[in-house]
Amino acid sequence: MIKSVCGYCGVGCGLEFENKKLVGDIAYPSNHGLVCAKGVSELHTIDTATRLLRPKMRSTSTNEFVRIDWELAINTLASKIQSTQPQRIGIYLSGQLLTEDYYVANKLAKGFIGTNNVDTNSRTCMASAVYAYKKIFGVDYVPVRMDDLDYCDLLILAGANTAEAHVVFNNKIKKAIKRGLKTIVIDPRKTETALQADLHLPLRVGSDIDFFNLVAARMIEDEKIDKSFIENHVQGYASYLKSMKKIAKLKMLKRCGLTKDEFEKFMQLFYENENIISAWTMGLNQSAQGVDKNISLINLHLLSGKINKKGNGPFSLTGQPNAMGGREVGGLSTSLAVHLDFDEESIKKVSDFWQTDKIHDTAGLTAFEMIEAAQLGNLDVLIICHTDPVYHLPNRKRVEEAMKKIPFIVEINAYDNSETKPFAHLRLPAAPWGEKEGTQTNMDRTITRQERLTRRSIDCKPDWEIFALLGRRLGFVKEFGYTNTEEIFNEYCQMTKLSKDGHLNIYALLNKDLRNDSFVWGENLFQDHIYHTQTTKANLFFVENKRLSEKTSLQYPFTLITGRIRDQWHSGTKTAFVDKLLKHKPSSFVEIHTEDALKLHIKDGQSIKVSTQRGSLYLHAKVTDNIREKTLFVPITERRINYLTNDLLDEVSKQPDYNHNAAKIELS
Repeated sequence: MIKSVCGYCGVGCGLEFENKKLVGDIAYPSNHGLVCAKGVSELHTIDTATRLLRPKMRSTSTNEFVRIDWELAINTLASKIQSTQPQRIGIYLSGQLLTEDYYVANKLAKGFIGTNNVDTNSRTCMASAVYAYKKIFGVDYVPVRMDDLDYCDLLILAGANTAEAHVVFNNKIKKAIKRGLKTIVIDPRKTETALQADLHLPLRVGSDIDFFNLVAARMIEDEKIDKSFIENHVQGYASYLKSMKKIAKLKMLKRCGLTKDEFEKFMQLFYENENIISAWTMGLNQSAQGVDKNISLINLHLLSGKINKKGNGPFSLTGQPNAMGGREVGGLSTSLAVHLDFDEESIKKVSDFWQTDKIHDTAGLTAFEMIEAAQLGNLDVLIICHTDPVYHLPNRKRVEEAMKKIPFIVEINAYDNSETKPFAHLRLPAAPWGEKEGTQTNMDRTITRQERLTRRSIDCKPDWEIFALLGRRLGFVKEFGYTNTEEIFNEYCQMTKLSKDGHLNIYALLNKDLRNDSFVWGENLFQDHIYHTQTTKANLFFVENKRLSEKTSLQYPFTLITGRIRDQWHSGTKTAFVDKLLKHKPSSFVEIHTEDALKLHIKDGQSIKVSTQRGSLYLHAKVTDNIREKTLFVPITERRINYLTNDLLDEVSKQPDYNHNAAKIELS
């Protein structure tokens, strides 16, 4: 029997592999033996007809790919890198990478190639949460774990559909409901998660900050704040209170699209329950004000003192299996490494550790900023690793036009059917889940080893090895002379000692064997409510709804939002191949409210044209009462969805605003 961990969502379920079958690991804390449909079918995604199995290259994007060997592939890539300037090179990584892959790629780019243009597709997932945590606590740290649910009385889910996006965690929620847990779901759709809740608030898209500010104002008015906690552990309350007194409460409640009765029901549950956890995903993060939305929710925990104790706190749910690992390593272009930024002291620490003098002192380009640079002709080489930016970045027409202007695009992937493939010049076959080993960190801060379960396809390589080969070819032979993942992980563990006050205590795993165990970093990090700010107090910020997202109009009267569905993973590169086996739900449709459909004479299942200022799609209508009027929903498994989405970014996190698109509908 081989123990491993799932490579899909942030829950990170423990798995056991025996007799060519996968089952849940009953001893693993995240899932206690439970697995979802995606996880149990993961073996079927290794050996598919769409695997990329050989290096391939072409001189232009209009030529046919020609099979080449690894030596020519690495030599060509190294030559392209050496013939341009570091700031004209970009590397785009993925939450599907293992920590060792992330570490070698980040070290090579920032430490030795000399480019900080290293970002991850987690930028589109949880960058807003990262910045909110850093602004409030002084460090990117998720202060809640899944087991806290066992001590919780009220769970508030805001813009999070756990029943479909975090299935096994949602099973834990349902179990807790049976023992008395109360749940509130804040979502413009009555999702499967909302159907199991005590209260569903169908908040109008874009009004999250208004709602959380209303709750905060009510707490202050009713004297339900924890004055002692605020005095001892929070700074900024006086200026916050001054700003809060100016808010127009009736106007904001109307903007939320809620009745007074709905608001009162929320406040009653909030006041009646002692231990409160709030959890959220893309409904808050993917916004032109994503950071502010996060802050407005976390403020409720600071005001009430319901934070950093069992069963309480703000819980950002990560979508990808190793999004947390990428944050820890430094996979975001706005951080250097191990939760360190680009300040002088941090650069010296990292330079000394890596023995390099090539680290630049400014943050690199984020995901969509690389696209903007390409549009201007300022990007010569783009290395894309285990992700599909043509599919998942917003305003796809603009992305495609930018991709055409990049002289050399490298795609490192395990699969051959990406939307980015038509724009690539060099394609390198990487080992997928099940053919590689290393570590990953789930949304619980739990580090687990992912094991190789089957032989590696003969010409495929793990991602860390590809970057190490490139590093050696660029002349850094000693620095990238790794022979296995254990060597990389131990170096990374050693490096975590550099983190601010040693808070990233992954160094405790130095030379430890994780094959039959896991490790949770940061336990007791905020013990006694001592935070990593200059004053050791948490920061309380007043934020307001500036309505920066795209607005509806007479021409485009609907708001289009996006999200995950239960059975599919992103574009379906892997999961679509087990549709017949598992009888998956449809992955392409547009939800429209019954009243809107009636007015437009649209019938359920009818093909309709959905348009925004950027493009149009023909989709089958799913007529339902489970969505707000004037709101449309299309799942992200519809590969063409980003022909419709806008490319507005949060000015702080640079996370795209996928969930506020002015749209119209026409009969096809």
